[in-house]
Amino acid sequence: MPTEIERARELIIRQDGRYPIEAFGFLQEGMARAVTSTYGEKLAARPHGERHVTGRQLCLSLRDLAVERWGFLARHVLAHWRIRATVDFGHMVYLMIEHGMMHKTDEDSLDDFRNVYTFDDAFAPQDCFDLKE
Repeated sequence: MPTEIERARELIIRQDGRYPIEAFGFLQEGMARAVTSTYGEKLAARPHGERHVTGRQLCLSLRDLAVERWGFLARHVLAHWRIRATVDFGHMVYLMIEHGMMHKTDEDSLDDFRNVYTFDDAFAPQDCFDLKE
């Protein structure tokens, strides 16, 4: 049974309508990965305010997670969720920030998520899928 916080988050996401609920689940997984990558297993358990990651760190973790999970289909899965650029991750984060479900520092900006990488480059098929001779 979903908690009150989970129900509130789902309502906010549905009312916003830009990205599906599943995309926010993926975002949360990427956030956990970025925190662990930045602070290690022990320090990742610290309170939220002490586990800050940058937009760039989050985008890189989401890229790695997408490649591990979906391989060369990652770009297509994200596009299905209407995520076509790293700034889309930023829009998702800032939606949660606006509603008090995530926090930012004074130095953080939506611009931190712009052009971290292109999806064409990040999710290009590996050499084994290259049809060149």
